[in-house]
Amino acid sequence: MITSVLVANRGEIACRVFRTCRESGIRTVAVYSDADANALHTRVADTAVRLPGSAPADTYLDGGLIVKAAVASGADAVHPGYGFLSENADFARAVLDAGLVWVGPPPEAIEAMASKTRAKELMGLAPLEEVTEADLPVLVKAAAGGGGRGMRIVRRLEDLSAALESARSEAASAFGDGEVFVEPYVENGRHVEVQILADTHGTVWALGTRDCSLQRRHQKVIEEAPAPGLSEQLTDELHALAVRAARAVDYVGAGTVEFLVAGDKAHFLEMNTRLQVEHPVTEAVFGLDLVAEQLRVAEGHPLADGPPRACGHAVEARLYAEDPARDWAPQTGTLHRFAVPEGVRLDTGFTDGDDIGVHYDPMLAKLVAHAPTRAEAVRKLAGALERATLHGPVTNRHLLVRSLRHEEFTSARMDTGFYDRHLTDLTEPSPDPHAALAAALADAHGRSRFGGWRNVPSQPQTKRYKVAGEEIEVHYRHTRAGLEADGVRVVHADASLVVLEVDGVRRNFEVARYGDEIHVNTTRLAALPRFPDPTAQHAPGSLLAPMPGTVVRVAEGLTEGSTVAAGQPLLWLEAMKMEHKITAPATGTLSALNAVPGQQVAVGSLLAVVQET
Repeated sequence: MITSVLVANRGEIACRVFRTCRESGIRTVAVYSDADANALHTRVADTAVRLPGSAPADTYLDGGLIVKAAVASGADAVHPGYGFLSENADFARAVLDAGLVWVGPPPEAIEAMASKTRAKELMGLAPLEEVTEADLPVLVKAAAGGGGRGMRIVRRLEDLSAALESARSEAASAFGDGEVFVEPYVENGRHVEVQILADTHGTVWALGTRDCSLQRRHQKVIEEAPAPGLSEQLTDELHALAVRAARAVDYVGAGTVEFLVAGDKAHFLEMNTRLQVEHPVTEAVFGLDLVAEQLRVAEGHPLADGPPRACGHAVEARLYAEDPARDWAPQTGTLHRFAVPEGVRLDTGFTDGDDIGVHYDPMLAKLVAHAPTRAEAVRKLAGALERATLHGPVTNRHLLVRSLRHEEFTSARMDTGFYDRHLTDLTEPSPDPHAALAAALADAHGRSRFGGWRNVPSQPQTKRYKVAGEEIEVHYRHTRAGLEADGVRVVHADASLVVLEVDGVRRNFEVARYGDEIHVNTTRLAALPRFPDPTAQHAPGSLLAPMPGTVVRVAEGLTEGSTVAAGQPLLWLEAMKMEHKITAPATGTLSALNAVPGQQVAVGSLLAVVQET
């Protein structure tokens, strides 16, 4: 019987596994890098072991180091979570060779299915060996790992070589394996998957379907169970194919078989030999704890003859520290305050005051809503996201709310091209028009007590803020009756709450300030100085780092004085396990190049200057 589990992972999934272990009376062990020294998963575990360094290759991807940590801590089992080494057969063998229980499938099953190229061969499919014009568009894909990393769509043959190089680099950094392959890309299909669970006694469960079609950069954003709108015949076919894949490799434990569905035809994509990020929607619908089932299977217990009966509908949204309006650029900083309404499930690796760094995936949390019907679950989740308190870096919260309420999603007509079609509309700024005024009034609270009143009217006070990229100036004045703003009646104002009456309707504005960063309800503002610093200007054509990260490479042959074309890739930054391409803003001459491979840059650092011609 398992008494102590080390989770070879971090963040949200480590916290989630620890929760089940605590409920089962199992002692927990965390591992952490130097960047994660104060991370939530280290604080909620019973014990924690340091992995020296911060880069994934030196820490969470070092299997030998993690096995030593498990032995040193007295753990008798290792749960891999997802990502990192979760689909690494050599790591699974090392765990078993150390006399520990591996909470996952046999190494042979991982070997057969974790490489997407070998998985396709097992299912009678093969990747493209030579790509021609007739094959386009194609998808370059990492053979190991997942999460959208190491994936590139190629629509022109001349872009294939660069896409292969970029995908290899990103895959090697994220998974320690740079193998990639090429397959046909199915436009606007639905991403549908089947959760499986198998024991050591020959029983395999197919736990319904999930739809994961809303994706950015091939990484899922919103998932739900069951997948809506599938015919009974297609559902049965997907279940049968998933069970066939599991039996083909004598699978044990939890896993997921993924398909791309176009019409009534299913195309096999891959089998993930681990727990998926979106497993909570299946848990909600089937009333199961999949981690608890993983532990029971690892202890040798048999599954029942059939799975529980499915009930209702569940929807999950992934909350990321990223700016969808700026090419999904990851964001860093302090998460000052984070709370969600009751009635939804929250899986997270962060809490108030935690820092969001550059070393790992920018996912902050998953919110899951379960209800009797799909419409009720979607409404419930959108409302919870809208009312959540989220003070810190820019996130994709507003995008999630708009996505859940988009007619194409509510009518279940979405596909993997959803964000390609609708991103501009979904990210159109719509800040509260009175948020800046509320921020100014909260800041002015109490100032009227200083000094004496005169019979002449006071001069209007002015405050400037940056909201959704736009500068806004607001005016108010102190009077004998209190604070006054043109066109708006100030009912109440203190440092944390402002009540305004507009056209006879009262509205409450909760205000929180952290230095120059201000949050008014769900609007994020930055206070601007009254007199801008004239030295803080950059020359036209300046390319600034959109995030802190590492320069991984500069375009071949690029030097100061080079002629560049608008949109031409100049250099690549790596941040939060993803590569981000920096392109020329216009056709012209590269008058400055301050970036070199391996260089660490802060957000706003000057990388290059393109002088437009």
